[in-house]
Amino acid sequence: MEKDKDMPAEDKKAPEFNEYFQFGELLGYFFRKKDPSKKAGFSLRMMHGINKISIIMFLVAVIVLVIRRLFMS
Repeated sequence: MEKDKDMPAEDKKAPEFNEYFQFGELLGYFFRKKDPSKKAGFSLRMMHGINKISIIMFLVAVIVLVIRRLFMS
């Protein structure tokens, strides 16, 4: 994505449909291994925990909205 900033507007192409549904980075955030060389403090661990909870809540809400829209209209 960094190289897109340097490109002129007319050379940029619109993202493909399947690029919107790539969840590799999201899953990597939840299942990455701890780095033994870095000591994470309490506040940093709590921040990541709250981030994970908010991501899960957002995804559940999106799923509920989609189900309501498809099946209860």
